Amino acid sequence: QVHLVESGGGLVQPGGSLRLSCAFPRSLASVFSSSDMGWYRQAPGKQRELVAGITSDGVSKYAEFVEGRFTISKNNARKIFYLEMVSLKPEDTAVYSCNAQSPYGSHWGLGTQVTVSS
Repeated sequence: QVHLVESGGGLVQPGGSLRLSCAFPRSLASVFSSSDMGWYRQAPGKQRELVAGITSDGVSKYAEFVEGRFTISKNNARKIFYLEMVSLKPEDTAVYSCNAQSPYGSHWGLGTQVTVSS
């Protein structure tokens, strides 16, 4: 099973910012441009939920709770996509995972912890 590689999580104070990155491995690099991608999160005791998605055509969508605070983007040349998060709240604390839907199937990262606390 091929995993995507996340980075950028950590501990941040309320109101702070983080940028998460999700890199495609070399074995999937050829399908980066044709993949739909997304970020999900799962807080303790809760179900995993979609945070943001971006299609292969570059159309993005966001969960209502984002309220304009997060931005999903991608870099086709570097084969990496991002989730820029600002104005973070304690309720944003969760494990964030990236996903890609490629012609080969669905691919997940192993997750990165984001903790928003003072």
